[in-house]
Amino acid sequence: MEATIRIAATQLGKRVRMSDGRTLDILTAIDMQVNAGEVVAILGPSGSGKSTLLGLLAGLDQPSTGQVALLGQDLSTMDEDARAALRAGRVGFVFQSFQLLPGMTALENVALPLQIGRQRGARVQAERLLQEVGLGERLSHLPRQLSGGEQQRVALARAFAGDPAVLFADEPTGNLDAASGQRIIELLFDLRDRAGSTLLLVTHDQQLAMRCDRVLQIEAGRLQAGS
Repeated sequence: MEATIRIAATQLGKRVRMSDGRTLDILTAIDMQVNAGEVVAILGPSGSGKSTLLGLLAGLDQPSTGQVALLGQDLSTMDEDARAALRAGRVGFVFQSFQLLPGMTALENVALPLQIGRQRGARVQAERLLQEVGLGERLSHLPRQLSGGEQQRVALARAFAGDPAVLFADEPTGNLDAASGQRIIELLFDLRDRAGSTLLLVTHDQQLAMRCDRVLQIEAGRLQAGS
């Protein structure tokens, strides 16, 4: 049986206009696909276009050229509300900067996407996930009361709260020290294994990339031959 394709890009490109009127090609002619259950790393130096590519594949930004299909849906045919609805139902995110809501507790941050999706027992499920990432004693803490590693563990719990079919992770250890970063990576892979989610991971860390099923190398906005 042919593998189900979760993410596909066809001749994807992103061009921006500079303040002096010139144009800059950030991504050029990207062709790629990620199958169900795969763990794929996008590896490359800073400024190579990794995070831009992730944003396009997740429907957070729109390409200048080409197409993206996410979970079988052509994002170019959908408005922002439809793209947001698709992400809310089946897609999780982990960002370098955590992106927790500062006025909400750890429990409330994790429960929020479940409540938006009108799932029953949102707070119970959120508490279970926080227990799983070792934060059962931090449920009522605000983000400013947590360390960077703890904040990223809250973000991991939130990302997996809806049992996502696809998880996007953008430099998830970029703001952490080595020990905290290693713990986050172990938790990320453990939670992914249990959920069976497809994982697309942006990193510049060769060792992290080597833990993935497949590595896509990007340089100067282009996927390299053999990726």
